[in-house]
Amino acid sequence: MERAYLELKLSWELFQKAPETLSPPERNRLGEVAAKQDSIEQRILSSEQARNVMVPEPTLRTRIAEIRQRYPDEESFLQDLARIGLDAHSLAASVERDLRVEAVLDRVVSAVPPVSEVDAEIYYRLHPDAFDRPEARRLRHILITVNTPQEADQAHRLLDGLRVTHTSPEKFAKAALRHSQCPSALEDGLLGVVRRNQLFPELESAAFALDEGEVSEVLASEMGLHIIRCDEILPSGMIPFAEVRARIVERLTEKRRQEAQKQWLKQLMSARQLA
Repeated sequence: MERAYLELKLSWELFQKAPETLSPPERNRLGEVAAKQDSIEQRILSSEQARNVMVPEPTLRTRIAEIRQRYPDEESFLQDLARIGLDAHSLAASVERDLRVEAVLDRVVSAVPPVSEVDAEIYYRLHPDAFDRPEARRLRHILITVNTPQEADQAHRLLDGLRVTHTSPEKFAKAALRHSQCPSALEDGLLGVVRRNQLFPELESAAFALDEGEVSEVLASEMGLHIIRCDEILPSGMIPFAEVRARIVERLTEKRRQEAQKQWLKQLMSARQLA
């Protein structure tokens, strides 16, 4: 039963689809990974660290609910279980086993100290390229698609008028909602934070030449005609350490935990082989 659940879980993790929909090569790969994973999990659960590990009932219910959400309805969910030889009871047992494995691995790294802010700042100083922020702009736009020269003339006149009369963010947002034919119209024309090479080339040079609060001339792209408003210029340069400190601490602590788990698993597997 555990192997059936393991294959179900790994099928979604590896291929984002149910086991019965896999191609023969995918099925072979799934079998290889599942066999290796099953061997590792058996050794984890027979280790000293697995003693007295319990799974809270709410945690078990939450995990089963997450599995159910992968299916469009309850019938599809139960059919898939039956197809691989599981029912609700055996699924719960398998999921509980899975959660026990996770709990053991968490116990193994529970004593690993978190990365200090000093360590985080050392990492920050030694990896400046990772925190170099390229120049970016916070932009809005209004897009009108055109199919004929007459439509292009009408759109050009409309946009040319809007760029003069609707320069404030509030007025530009209202104009975007009313006139823009881009999905961003529903978000007041917001394109969000845009960096180099994210816009059509014919739009980028104009957008990155704008001052804050300035609206572009009418611009043409393969999508249609646009006007672009620059809400904010985000200068390039190193992101301040204070902005990334918590993220660095979290990332390095997680890396430290993963390394501790790998080392423990390596020792566990080696001990079993010697035995």
